[in-house]
Amino acid sequence: MKGDADSEEFKSECWYNIESPHKASSSLISESEFSCHCCYHILLNPTTLNCGHSFCRHCLALWDAVEKLFPQVVVERRGEVDSSPRIVQSLSAFQRYGDDWASQGLNPLSGHRPRGSDFFSGVLTALTCIAVVLLGYHWSSREAQQDLLLHKPVTKWTAEDVILWLEQLGPWASLYKERFLEEQVNGRLLMMLEEEEFAKSPFSIENHTHRKAVLMELERVKALGVKSPQNLWEYRAVNGGKSLFLVYALKSSPRLTLLYLYLFDYTETFLPFMHTSCPGSADAAEEPDILTKHLLNDPSWTQWVEFLVKYSLLPYQLMAEFAWDWLAVHYWTSRFIIVNAMLLSVLEGFTLWRLWSRGELSRALPHRMWSHFWKVSMQGLLVAIVWPMIPQFICNCLFYWALYFNPIINIDLVVKEVRRLETQGP
Repeated sequence: MKGDADSEEFKSECWYNIESPHKASSSLISESEFSCHCCYHILLNPTTLNCGHSFCRHCLALWDAVEKLFPQVVVERRGEVDSSPRIVQSLSAFQRYGDDWASQGLNPLSGHRPRGSDFFSGVLTALTCIAVVLLGYHWSSREAQQDLLLHKPVTKWTAEDVILWLEQLGPWASLYKERFLEEQVNGRLLMMLEEEEFAKSPFSIENHTHRKAVLMELERVKALGVKSPQNLWEYRAVNGGKSLFLVYALKSSPRLTLLYLYLFDYTETFLPFMHTSCPGSADAAEEPDILTKHLLNDPSWTQWVEFLVKYSLLPYQLMAEFAWDWLAVHYWTSRFIIVNAMLLSVLEGFTLWRLWSRGELSRALPHRMWSHFWKVSMQGLLVAIVWPMIPQFICNCLFYWALYFNPIINIDLVVKEVRRLETQGP
């Protein structure tokens, strides 16, 4: 009797599934998954195209019949399309895009990338990371030797330390190296020397400009108690957090960063930067191999006009001109900075052009500026909080990444913007 009851129950379930198949499968399959992409009803005589989309067979037939049913409208519409340069350019770029994918046997709608692109991108990323780590380790291991005078009190300098300090003032200082070495001038004796003693024997620095440069640097040494930074690496050794902040902040938000330096770091950072990127007539008259541009004189009104114009329109140009002035000291590093500044200017130009072409420049630009201000402020606050917990090695890697490898990333971004411009048209 139990077997008969089970058989009757099975028969009832089967009849239920046959009479109401959509009820049995409604919990597993949705009707929308089998809808036509043209009429949006359930597929009738489904036909699948090469792109992977399925349509009702009669819907495809109606599409083919458009030219027969509405020939005049189709001719007028085709004429409008052919007479539009923007549409023609977009279609041409779209055709080239499809031809490139077809030549590799791939479907652009399938989500697959060209063969080898992911592999080479992965290799490039891996090599870049390895190079950053090696650079960070290399420079970390050299800091103790390279930055000796930056942390050694001047009163403990030996005669060899004084010669090293003198050589770093510029090529012209080699004229007086032997005289200081013969007199065995150490740090304590150097602190006691005055201008008159430099001018007469045994030092005999008769050139007024050279003597002024030595005295100016000596005053800075007396004020700091150690050697003052003379190049990018020495500046970074003394101001590790500040140098990392400047590298990233000037890249992502140059105008806000320069405004911050003007308000809170005017004498030590802003003035040297302005005198170097926007030199006045007095700066240009000085000998180029002597670091006289770090004189803390107030800029002239012509310098302010030049600075404000570049600050408003081409802020990255200021960084490029600053790096250009240091080509003799940092040959390759300055070139990386100049190239990166040019790329960043191009990317900013693409962003402004995109807003202008959409008619959103006056409406969207203020909102974007305000959002960018809050974003940068929050990022700066977060970095200030976690900065004491970041290992020095990580900071070194981040510094070299922004300095040497960020231009490679920006080159890729510029190429993508150019391709997008070709696709969208003017």
